[in-house]
Amino acid sequence: MEKHNNEHQKKEMDRRSVLKVLGAGALATGTGMLGCRPNTSVSPEGTATGPIPTDKMEYRINPKTGEKVSLLGFGCMRWPTQPRSDGSGEEIDQEAVNDMIDFAMEHGVNYYDTSPVYVQGMSEAATGIALARHPREKYYLATKMSNMRMKTFELSACRAMYEESFKRLKTDYFDYYLLHAIGMLGWDKFKERTIDNGILDFTIKEREAGRIRNLGFSYHGDIKAFDYLLSRDDVKWDFVQIQLNYVDWKHATGRNTNAEYLLGELSKRKIPAVIMEPLLGGRLSALPNYLMTRLKQLRPEASTASWAFRFAGTPPEVLTVLSGMTYMEHLQDNLRTYAPYEPLSEKEKVLLEEIAQLYMEYPIISCNDCKYCMPCPYGIDIPQILLHYNKCVNEGNVPKSKEAENYQQARRAFLVGYDQSVPRLRQASHCTGCNQCTDHCPQKVDIAKEMVKIDRFVEALKQNKLEVQS
Repeated sequence: MEKHNNEHQKKEMDRRSVLKVLGAGALATGTGMLGCRPNTSVSPEGTATGPIPTDKMEYRINPKTGEKVSLLGFGCMRWPTQPRSDGSGEEIDQEAVNDMIDFAMEHGVNYYDTSPVYVQGMSEAATGIALARHPREKYYLATKMSNMRMKTFELSACRAMYEESFKRLKTDYFDYYLLHAIGMLGWDKFKERTIDNGILDFTIKEREAGRIRNLGFSYHGDIKAFDYLLSRDDVKWDFVQIQLNYVDWKHATGRNTNAEYLLGELSKRKIPAVIMEPLLGGRLSALPNYLMTRLKQLRPEASTASWAFRFAGTPPEVLTVLSGMTYMEHLQDNLRTYAPYEPLSEKEKVLLEEIAQLYMEYPIISCNDCKYCMPCPYGIDIPQILLHYNKCVNEGNVPKSKEAENYQQARRAFLVGYDQSVPRLRQASHCTGCNQCTDHCPQKVDIAKEMVKIDRFVEALKQNKLEVQS
């Protein structure tokens, strides 16, 4: 078994580029981190760590059902992929998924969240295969009515999506079911795909029938939609999923709303909160070097990501904090944060607010790597382009002009890294500006505009003609 694990680990590291790991939110260092049952690991920042306890997971009680839910929830939107054997694109690495879910189960994680649209439609099936190997009563399963990109919002089409989720996830009931991405497309679309077509009434009846145990919604966007759903006293929401992290707490941008307001509204109604994007799509685990150093000065042994997870778990109204974990080392680092869990001190809360304010000054593109913009009809790897750009911003490798002190070093790092992480035919130069992706971005990134900006920057670097950048 050990020999098999070592061979599997080597193959995993060979076929996953370092930049792709960085894009997922952590740097995998050392060896022996991707096997079946490692007892020790290395944190994303390379700090040596000891065994992970199996009996220290923090649990929160669902006040409506009495269920004990692990504070760490497994978000299944960023499963690892690998090339298909026939060369026709990518598929989910099922063996890696099985290993991570087994490890999570052994260490107390019992909440698993997926969707019909995650990993370009492959997540539910892969998650269902992995979870079906465990007793159904050992975990809570969450999925969604993800009808954002349907050609028609008719009830029959939505019901077909709902029924297909049961088949893919190999279950006859959902512990938690969500109306997905409420408000992302604006008020009119919200009404069309949630209210006018009868899908809200349908899911309420499914809850009454027992096929849905807890009914909720996830919020991305128009605050009018959020407030409207909470005003519906006839629905009696069992939970609501919101984006919460120490930046969005008071400094939300794009389609997001300050989490302080969102959680406050849920608290008034005693509705448990499920937290998404505690790392802002990995951005808060890969802070600019200066900000990362400030955190390390206070807690040298802690990973950067652990700060964000401790913040997200602080409010008592939080039922579980979802993490879209791609690799075993992500899971192991998060387990160390929540097993056992240490709440933030007042001094640490003040520091994180200072970090948040400073972070807002950096020219980061607010991509959360959710991949809702994919697939691009022209084959552009939008998330990886934006992630590479942000990585270079964090590391000081986006020079403002040729006169910058580290210009030659930064120029090489950006261009070499760009070619390594994004194949030439999938780079920003191939963007046509069709804007099919923009409406689907929960962060409201003007993707076409960013593609043009990055392409111009790349060309200026290649020609060694970089003028002063704004």
